Amino acid sequence: MDTVLAMKDARLTLAGNAGPVEVLRGITLGIARGESVGLIGPSGSGKSSLLMLMGGLERATSGSVTALGQDMSAMDEDALARFRRGNMGIVFQSFHLIPTMTALENVALPLELAGMDDAFGRAAEELAAVGLGARMHHYPAEMSGGEQQRVALARAAAPRPALFLADEPTGNLDAANGAAIMDLLFSLRDRHGATLILVTHAPELAARCDRVIRLADGQVVAGQVAA
Repeated sequence: MDTVLAMKDARLTLAGNAGPVEVLRGITLGIARGESVGLIGPSGSGKSSLLMLMGGLERATSGSVTALGQDMSAMDEDALARFRRGNMGIVFQSFHLIPTMTALENVALPLELAGMDDAFGRAAEELAAVGLGARMHHYPAEMSGGEQQRVALARAAAPRPALFLADEPTGNLDAANGAAIMDLLFSLRDRHGATLILVTHAPELAARCDRVIRLADGQVVAGQVAA
């Protein structure tokens, strides 16, 4: 298996009001290049925390997290930020758009930060790909929730990432917009040949993935593949 992301006995312990809380308890798994994986489980099972570890947005308390052959636990914050910017597209339930920037500027900004030539041309291309070619000069407040999530998708796809990570990307949308966003997410994955890892509560979305990993109480209980 051409493993693009691997975790070995990864644990995450966070400080809680009543003392340390063991959020993830010894996760070992491997995800293949080009695979689509759904992370499912009840609320509080650790799905979003697992995705945060995969994206380097949280650090494992112990164990290892390796992405594209790089040990993320060995990187400092600056190195992690550069690694994410060049290799990962991350989409959240909340859109996290900058309200004072147009859709085009929101998508172009991370490309400019990465020093990419023709950042605005690439941004315009990605906005057209998600059906917003006519809306790229609008501000987030002038857009619907579905349109804002399309901007977030275009921003995630613009660097041509090897890994797409999505945390409940349809959670704030109605059924029709949610279905459209999921179609776009899978089509972007296919267009860029990326690996997609998706946290969802929706069985119909999980069913579209190549594999489903189920979590309970901070552990993988089904779909585990050793790294």
